[in-house]
Amino acid sequence: MRHHPLFGVALAGIGTLVLTPDSLLMRLSEMDGFQMTAWRGLLMGTVMVGLWALLSRDRAGELRHLFSRAGGVIVVCQFFNSLLFCLGIALAPVAVVLFGLATVPVCAALLAWVLLGEATRVATWVTIVAVMSGIGIAVLGGEGEGVELNLAALAGAGFGLGVAFVLALNFVVIRSAPQLPIMLVIGVGAFCAGSFGLAVTGVERMAEGHVWAMATTGMIVLPVSFFMLSLASRYTHASNVSLLMLLETVLGPLWVWLGVGEAPTPMMVLGGVIVVGSLALYILWTGRRRRGSASAG
Repeated sequence: MRHHPLFGVALAGIGTLVLTPDSLLMRLSEMDGFQMTAWRGLLMGTVMVGLWALLSRDRAGELRHLFSRAGGVIVVCQFFNSLLFCLGIALAPVAVVLFGLATVPVCAALLAWVLLGEATRVATWVTIVAVMSGIGIAVLGGEGEGVELNLAALAGAGFGLGVAFVLALNFVVIRSAPQLPIMLVIGVGAFCAGSFGLAVTGVERMAEGHVWAMATTGMIVLPVSFFMLSLASRYTHASNVSLLMLLETVLGPLWVWLGVGEAPTPMMVLGGVIVVGSLALYILWTGRRRRGSASAG
């Protein structure tokens, strides 16, 4: 079954659907960015490292991979993934943060250009211009909210782009290093982020807000979704994973709107349509070009 061409696609699809309520749970927690980082990181890290210890057949051997270059990169990526996403959600409209996060495939193409020397095609640059235009429209789309919302939206878009960068790097490294124990390296990275968030927040403030929401996302939503998405990158192309992850960009703000009434402005919706539409066309074009090259070969 793992060799079926749709196995990786199914993993990515299920992982993304599990992830979509994450932003709503973060809003329901009513916590600040560092507090959410602490809860999410510590709980997710504990669950994933615990599952790794329970299921691993070669703990000593896999621990060595944690101190490899690839393992270290994944730990750092997960640290900043956890931290930047929480800070973005705490400061900005959810929709704008997710628009920035959706740029994973473009970031992956730029990383391949910078790190591997792969040529960056015209379509990639056109998509970058379209995506940044859409994000710009969303950031400037505050409807009667004044400069404060615009600045918050700008910060949120920046944090979302940062998360997209480290996620793209995460997927590239995991695909190139199949020997890495996914649960261990991601769990350690999450735990490090949680420890940093705890140090900033302080133990005395950790019980403020609704802990049940953070427990749900930290112990169920994040471990399941990140494991499935990372595993999917070993069985299908990163473009397929990125395309399915656009579901979070669409469904995440919808759950937040239905759950807490945080409706995106019309300009945010327009910017989101431009971002998601241009990325979907780019990913589909990339996949078709890859299949055409494989057939020609």
